[in-house]
Amino acid sequence: MGVSGPIRVVVAKPGLDGHDRGAKVIARALRDAGMEVIYTGLHQTPEQIVDTAIQEDADAIGLSILSGAHNTLFAKVLELLKERDAEDIKVFGGGIIPEDDIAPLKELGVAAIFTPGTTTTEVVTWVRDHVRELAV
Repeated sequence: MGVSGPIRVVVAKPGLDGHDRGAKVIARALRDAGMEVIYTGLHQTPEQIVDTAIQEDADAIGLSILSGAHNTLFAKVLELLKERDAEDIKVFGGGIIPEDDIAPLKELGVAAIFTPGTTTTEVVTWVRDHVRELAV
């Protein structure tokens, strides 16, 4: 691929959910691990999130969703990435996501889902190991 430099991650809070402590904790952990992090703030639309990821040349988008709208919001972000020919941007997320919804989200194209209790170390390790994987 020839991509160099730090991994770039957009961390976003889509929808009406107003609780962003977890997103800020993850953003800081990724930044402290040497990644470039763009935090979009609260109440972002999927369109705004995808626009930001493309403009910022992001390697990944991390969505934090606590509102229960995870199925709709993940699907819309993935759809927009496909429409914009940006499917190389990996999408992962976390929040209050029922166990029964995780497998369907992964089938849709979400690379990873982190539920409450996941450590920041686990998220950082996953991003390092799975984002911008080297072609062998």
